[in-house]
Amino acid sequence: MTEGNIATWKVKEGESFSAGDVLLEIETDKATMDVEAQDDGVMVKIMTSDGSKAVQVGSRIAVIAEAGDDASSIEIPADEQPKQQAKEAPKESTEATAPSDSNPAEKKSAPKPTGNDTYEHRYPLLPSVGHLIHEKGLGEDDVKKIKGTGPHGRLLKGDILAYLGAINPEVPSANEANFNAMAHLDLSNIKIAEKKAPSTKEAPKELTPESKAPVIENLELSIPVSLAKVIEVQNRIQDTLGVFMPISTFVGRAAEVANDALPASKRAPTTSELFDQVLGLDKVKAARGSRGVYLPHIS
Repeated sequence: MTEGNIATWKVKEGESFSAGDVLLEIETDKATMDVEAQDDGVMVKIMTSDGSKAVQVGSRIAVIAEAGDDASSIEIPADEQPKQQAKEAPKESTEATAPSDSNPAEKKSAPKPTGNDTYEHRYPLLPSVGHLIHEKGLGEDDVKKIKGTGPHGRLLKGDILAYLGAINPEVPSANEANFNAMAHLDLSNIKIAEKKAPSTKEAPKELTPESKAPVIENLELSIPVSLAKVIEVQNRIQDTLGVFMPISTFVGRAAEVANDALPASKRAPTTSELFDQVLGLDKVKAARGSRGVYLPHIS
């Protein structure tokens, strides 16, 4: 990519913005992209207006300053060639440039050496840290020069940014102090609770007979039954259809009809019994539900 178009500016001159806010939209022959602010600041001057076409990569499109700076006192430097704009900008202002797909290592600021000490990072790099290292074009030797300030010496994003001079170098050290302080619990103010004397309260009284659950007893009834009609129907089926049906078949069917006519019991049905009744399994399983069940015995 060597050039692009500026679709529209989202921040006007003199307006403040925060890190992560969209400053402008740019268009290429492939896509439309948002350019977000990396830090808080204020828009001092827009050099290239909305709808500008064929803006060369590296050309100055706007001047931004840090939050709180007086925009009227900032001296805007003369426009330079794109190759010369890689030099360090004035301390009181930074320049927003159109994005480029060229080699990122050429535009990254040179890492600030922290001495001859090297550090071995025992823990695998966090994905965000690895992405930042790749984005900034740092090599393995550069990473070894960065001291990790995370728990147990883990390398954090703040360590990379402090090494590059993007943030105050004292910030990672302050975070390291906080990690170390929170790694140890202060138990000096904890007092051991005294053992309480055994309670002198009376043991709970046994349930009175009225409070006990009612006991459901089986009720046995002996009723004389005539099977003359059953035998008559049995013979008629055998003579007509040639099928012999035992007496137990008639008795079982009579028990099913009788069970369907039983009144509801005073006992509340259990959850399992309700579930069986909903699915129609109470009759199949012949369980003792809230309606009861006949268990005929013929002698």
